[in-house]
Amino acid sequence: MILINDPACLDYSTPGHPERPQRVAATLDKLKQQKELVIEWRKPLPVKDESILRAHTARHLARLNEKADFDGDTAWHPGIADHARRSVGGALQALAAARNGKTAFSLMRPPGHHAERERAMGFCYLNQIAIAALEAQAAGYKRVAVYDFDVHHGNGTEEILQHHPGTAFFSIHQFPCYPGTGRCNVGNSQNYPVPPHTPRKEYRAILQRAFDDLKAFKPDIVGISAGFDAYARDPLSEETLEAEDYHWLGESVRKLGIPHFSVLEGGYSNDLPELIFAYLKGLEG
Repeated sequence: MILINDPACLDYSTPGHPERPQRVAATLDKLKQQKELVIEWRKPLPVKDESILRAHTARHLARLNEKADFDGDTAWHPGIADHARRSVGGALQALAAARNGKTAFSLMRPPGHHAERERAMGFCYLNQIAIAALEAQAAGYKRVAVYDFDVHHGNGTEEILQHHPGTAFFSIHQFPCYPGTGRCNVGNSQNYPVPPHTPRKEYRAILQRAFDDLKAFKPDIVGISAGFDAYARDPLSEETLEAEDYHWLGESVRKLGIPHFSVLEGGYSNDLPELIFAYLKGLEG
């Protein structure tokens, strides 16, 4: 298994903010101490503007260097453009691994799936999963899917991929919840809103339905927005999943039998390292 990380992703923070460096730092500690998985560590790839500009505008890219917060949840930090680009590079490295038949997970921050074509929001600055999906298309994959199991709707991924035939987006998320989108299907995006406090068995059935719909799309490659905040004890949601459910998610991705790569999105509980570890073990079988 290939894990992508750059320690520089720990070098920015806002005091008291849930999207904190410890999310990744504690997970790195867990994965480096465990003995069950054989992990090959890689750095993010360098990122060309050409790749980013398939998903975002030049104006948005320039905005990342302007010293002003984007919204109440999404602060400007010195070097945030570089941090966001490294997350994109992590997704592109994971894509490259998938193209070579490898299982890969990008363990980077900031996350990306809320970032719209011209807007940073929801802790997200550049939409790395959308950028990687469009990179896959540019590399010759005819049908590219994104499966997003973060508890929050991937509004940015939906908005960006709307403009690209041959892509499909599948988002399973709590509704109502931030950002308030994802109530119904939009174009090539299939949304699966889950009420708060949905029992685990019912939640899994919805996740499975989304997998079935993804298989019907017959993608050539799948990008996974792996958010771990539908966990029962996550502070930013009201859902019910446990570590076993993330193991099952990993197994389900593996059993698709399609090249796939995963990138970290949300997940804000102190148990995040165990949840990611369970998912990775499911991916490896």
